[in-house]
Amino acid sequence: MARIEAADFHDIAKPGDVRLSPDGEQVAFVRKVPDDDESYESTVHLVPSDGSEDPRQFTVSEGGDSQPRWSPSGDRIAFVSNRGKDDDRPQLWIIPVGGGEARQVTEVPAGVQGISWSPDGTRIAFTQSTTADEREEGLDVDISEEDEYERETPDPRVIDRTVYRTAQQYFDGARSHVYVAHVGTALAGVDDVEVERVTDGDVDFASPEWGDASTLYYTAQDVGDDPDDSHRYSIYAYDTNADEAEKVHESSGWGAGIAANGDGRVAFLYSEEDQMSIQPTELKTVDVASGDVAWITEELDRGLGYEAAPQWGPDGEQIHFSTPDEGKTSVWCAPGDASEAPSRVVRPGAVSAAHVGEDQLAFAMSEWDHPGDVFVCSRQHADQPGLDGGTGVSREGCRRLTELNDDYLDDVDVQEPEELHFNSEQGEVHGWTITPEDFDEDDSYPLAVEVHGGPHAMWTTAGTMWHEFQTLAARGYVVFWSNPRGSTGYGTEYMQAIERDWGDVTLTDVMAGVDLLTERDYVDEDDVHLTGGSFGGFMTSWAVGQTDFFTSAVSQRGVYDLTGFYGSTDGAYSLVEGDFDTTPWEEPEFLWEKSPMGHAHEVDTPTLLIHSDDDYRTPVCTAELWHRILRKQGTDTRFVRYPREGHELSRSGEPGHIVDRIERIARWFDGYSEYQDAERALDREANDGLSAGEEADGDDESEE
Repeated sequence: MARIEAADFHDIAKPGDVRLSPDGEQVAFVRKVPDDDESYESTVHLVPSDGSEDPRQFTVSEGGDSQPRWSPSGDRIAFVSNRGKDDDRPQLWIIPVGGGEARQVTEVPAGVQGISWSPDGTRIAFTQSTTADEREEGLDVDISEEDEYERETPDPRVIDRTVYRTAQQYFDGARSHVYVAHVGTALAGVDDVEVERVTDGDVDFASPEWGDASTLYYTAQDVGDDPDDSHRYSIYAYDTNADEAEKVHESSGWGAGIAANGDGRVAFLYSEEDQMSIQPTELKTVDVASGDVAWITEELDRGLGYEAAPQWGPDGEQIHFSTPDEGKTSVWCAPGDASEAPSRVVRPGAVSAAHVGEDQLAFAMSEWDHPGDVFVCSRQHADQPGLDGGTGVSREGCRRLTELNDDYLDDVDVQEPEELHFNSEQGEVHGWTITPEDFDEDDSYPLAVEVHGGPHAMWTTAGTMWHEFQTLAARGYVVFWSNPRGSTGYGTEYMQAIERDWGDVTLTDVMAGVDLLTERDYVDEDDVHLTGGSFGGFMTSWAVGQTDFFTSAVSQRGVYDLTGFYGSTDGAYSLVEGDFDTTPWEEPEFLWEKSPMGHAHEVDTPTLLIHSDDDYRTPVCTAELWHRILRKQGTDTRFVRYPREGHELSRSGEPGHIVDRIERIARWFDGYSEYQDAERALDREANDGLSAGEEADGDDESEE
C-alpha cells in the first residue's frame, strides 16, 4: 500500500450540493476535483437513488459548475457556471434532463448566487452584488451589449461603512440584491429571458425563497442606524403580481437563511442579541398571516450548523435542519408549528450537504475511511423517539450511491481513528487519535496536536481535515485532535465555557488529551508538535506563549492581537464583543493580556507562521507583528504568505497552495523531531523537499 502524501490532494474528488429529483428517482450532485495547481473542475453528476447504476457526468468539463436545482416538473436542471469564461462571474444555466445542450440564461455583471425555482417552473430567483451605477444604468440585468464589461476598482477607495470587506474582497459600493429570471417552461437562452430586479436601495438582500407561485420571500440587512453594526434582519414577502413587498417579521442572528412553504409559513434562524457570538443558533417559524411564531428548537440543546440549511419537506408540514452533534452531524425533523420536539432523522458522520425528498433524505458525507460520497436514507423515523433517546438512522441504515475515490483508496493505507473520552479539570472532553502506518506499540513516535478554528466549531473523524490528518500519520506522527470547551455540538453550557477566556480554558482541555496520550509508552512526551488555523492559530500562539512544552509549532491564519483583530476584520469583530463581552476602549489591558501578542516576548518554541495575503477574516497585520516580535527575540520562525488566498485557504484554496501548506507544516515538524531524518526548514532551501521544489527542478531539466 502506498503512503498518503500531501500531493494526493490532486487525486481526491469530493461531492457537494446534493439534490433529489422531484420524483425521488435521481440525485444530482457536484463532483469537485483539482484540475491543476490553480483551479478545480466542478461538474454536475446524476445517480439513481436506488443505487442501481453508477453516477454519470451530466455537465461538460468547462469551468466550475455549482448549485444544481431541479425544476418543479423535473424536466430541467438549473445550475450556476463560469464555463467558457476566465472570470469570477458565474452565470445561470439550464439543461434539459432528457438530453440536449445547456443554455446560458443570464449575462449579468456579478456572480449569480442562491438560485430558487418558482413553484410553477417559469421563474428563477437569485442574488448578485451590484453597484448603484450598474442598477441605475440597467447593466445589473444585462451586460450582453457591453464589450468585455469590467467593473472599475475605486482609486482611491473611500470607506463610509463599518464593514467594507469580507472573505477576500472589498465591497466597493456593491450591494446584494434579489433578481428574478423569467425562463418560461421551454428551454430558453439569454436573448429569450428577461431578468428583473425586485429589490432596491443601499441595503443587502439575501436568501430568496418562493412560497407559492406569486410570493417570493427574502431577507434584508436593513435594521438599525448602522445595519453593518447590527445582527438584526428583516424578512419580506414580495407579491410578484402586485409588485409590492411587505415586511413580515424581524429576527436577529449570525445568518439570515430562511425556508418557506406554500402555506405562508417561513422558517428562520434566531440567536439572542446579547453576546450573540456565544449564543446557539435556534430555528423558529412564523405564520405570515397571523404573525404567530413557533420555536422549533426550544427543547434541543444544540445550535444549528451550516451543513444543511433548513428545508421543508414536500408536504410543507415538517421542517428539517442539521446540527453538530458530539463529533457527528445530525439531521433533525420537526413539525413546523413546534407541536412536537425534534426527532433525529440521521446521525451518520460528517455531513456536508443534505436535501429532503418525499420519502428520502440525500446527503454528502465523509467518514474516517473515505473523504466524501453521496448517500440516501429513509426520512421516516416513526420508530425513533424525540429528545428522550432517539439516535436517528446510523451509517448502516443508509444506501451509498457513490464511491468517488475507490481507485485512490484501494492504493493507500488509511488509518482508523481511536475515539477518546477523557477528563480535564473542567470535565469530560471528546477527541480522537490515529497512529502511523505499520504502527508498533513497542516503538516510540512523535505526536502532532491539531486545534480547530471557530472557536465555536466542531471536528469529526473526517470532513475537511481528513487528508491533513492522514498525511501527518503517514509521515510517522501520532495525530491527536479534539473538541475542547468552546466547541459546538455538546450543548450551550459547553460552548459558552470560554467566555472572556479563549486561551487558558481551551488549553486546559487540549493538554488533558496530550497528557493522556503521552502517558502511553509509544508516544514520546519530548517530541510533541502543535498546529491549528484561525482560532486554532490563536490557540497555537497562545500555547507557546504559556508553555515551552511543545517541540515546534505552526500557527495558521491566526488571531494574535484581539484589538488589532477587532479593527481589521470583517463582521467577525462581533466575536470580541460577544465572547469577551467588551470592546478595546473599555478594557484595553484585559484584551492585551488575553491576546497571544501580550505573551509573544516569552515564546521560545520554534514557530512557523502561515497566512494568506487576502485574508480579511483574520487580516495579516497581527501576524506581521507576531512574526517581528519572534524575530526580535531570536526565536526560530518563518513567515509563509500565500498570494491570491483568503481565510479559506485550507479548505478551498488553490490546489497547489493546499498541498504546499500541508508539506510546510510537516517539514517544520520534521526539522525539530528526533524521529525524522531532516534538517530544520530554516537550514534548507526555501522549497527543498516540497512539491514546489520538485516542479522547479523539473522545469530546469526540461529547459536543458
